[in-house]
Amino acid sequence: MRRYIFSSAIGTTSLLITAALLEGCSRPVIKDSPGAPVMVTTVTQANIPVQIDPPPVGHVTAYSSVTIRPQIGGVIKEIHFQEGQEVKKGDLLFTIDPRPSQAELDAARAALARDTAQMKNAEIQFQREQKLFDQKLVSQDEFDTSKAAFDALAGTVAADQSAVTNAQLNLEFTAIRAPFDGRTGSVQFHEGNVVKAPDDTLLTINQIHPIYVVFAVPEQYLPEIKKQMSRKTLAVTATIQNLEGLPQQGKLTFVDNTVDTTTGTIELKATFPNQDSTLWPGQFVRVTLTLSELTNAVVVPSEAIQEGQNGRFVYVTAPDPTNATARIAENRAVITGITFQNKTVITQGLKPGETVVTDGQLRLAPGIKVSVKNSVQPAFDPSTNAP
Repeated sequence: MRRYIFSSAIGTTSLLITAALLEGCSRPVIKDSPGAPVMVTTVTQANIPVQIDPPPVGHVTAYSSVTIRPQIGGVIKEIHFQEGQEVKKGDLLFTIDPRPSQAELDAARAALARDTAQMKNAEIQFQREQKLFDQKLVSQDEFDTSKAAFDALAGTVAADQSAVTNAQLNLEFTAIRAPFDGRTGSVQFHEGNVVKAPDDTLLTINQIHPIYVVFAVPEQYLPEIKKQMSRKTLAVTATIQNLEGLPQQGKLTFVDNTVDTTTGTIELKATFPNQDSTLWPGQFVRVTLTLSELTNAVVVPSEAIQEGQNGRFVYVTAPDPTNATARIAENRAVITGITFQNKTVITQGLKPGETVVTDGQLRLAPGIKVSVKNSVQPAFDPSTNAP
């Protein structure tokens, strides 16, 4: 009897424990979900330059380039500069032995003096013959002979004067000077070499202050370029790869008069002061041509833009209607404009001050709760007009 009562007590206890466990398992555990982690930024307004995209590649060319050749042959007596040196207009570069030219000049002057004296004597004779002819004391033949002698010597004197001028020029040509400010290249002939005019090349000088950058853009930009050039000077910047410092600043100064039919591009030329000689003839640079500027444009980081079946959209964070302290993702269709420095202009769909998601969009869907993992930063700093 006691054994039966003991067994019943144990069974009852087991049933109570089992019921308690079942009740505990069936009761739901309520926890607050933190939401999908995302990075966000604030939509802002800024002045955005309208530029040709992608930026074309240009090459640097000298503003002026001249090949120095001798205008008179001879022996190079002296070189007055170092290779690669900056020279000014009129600086003496080469001296060709002037002694042969000086001798020619002296001979031409002597011939001029001799023939001038003979001409003066012939002039006196002619004047005397003319008086006698007027008095009918000499014949017509004698008068004509005297006049012809005087005219012939006058012509000889004129030829002598030209010979003196030519000899003076040849003497001046023995001193070869820089035609403009520029930088010298390598010297092809040295002191003691005999040079022949005008075949031999002595030197090339490039003017690099200022300097040109030549580049080409697709022809569809030509109408806008012409329109903007009629209103203002268009700014151009040149960036050299792997070079520290700010891009070089210049201005558009030339538009070619023909479109290249093989490439569909138009050649442009920009002028840069290049005071620090950063740009060098032959270099390749990345060119940025600014056509105009969008004022107070709405901008967001380009990574916020998503592609969908119905076009482009962004995720905007909005208050959760069921929880005042939480935020949810909202799908917002947008129309985009130009892109500048990884910032995209939004022409329709967003307003300044709204918060858009820039990272973590793969975890989102409309109405999904979000958890912001960064401090909210503006998409573009309008005070500095820089990202």
